[in-house]
Amino acid sequence: MKKERIAIPADPADPDDFDVTESELANALTEREERRKRGGRPTGSNKELVSLRIDRDVLERFKAGGAGWQTRINDALRKAAG
Repeated sequence: MKKERIAIPADPADPDDFDVTESELANALTEREERRKRGGRPTGSNKELVSLRIDRDVLERFKAGGAGWQTRINDALRKAAG
C-alpha cells in the first residue's frame, strides 16, 4: 500500500502557525480527498485534453489577459477554423 504525504503551508514568522490539532489535520485530509474526488471536467463535457506547442510570445500574450486564457485560445482557434 502506497503511503501518501501532504504538505500544509506554514508561516515561519508565526510561532503559532506550527500548532495543528488532530481535528484540524483530519479536516484538511478530508477536504483534500473531497477535492481529489471532484477533479476533472464535468460529466458530459465536450472538451478534450491535448498537448499543443505554441510560440512563447503568443502564449504570453493570451496569459497576459489574466484568467480565462485557455478559453480565449479556444475561441481564437474556433474563429480561425471557420
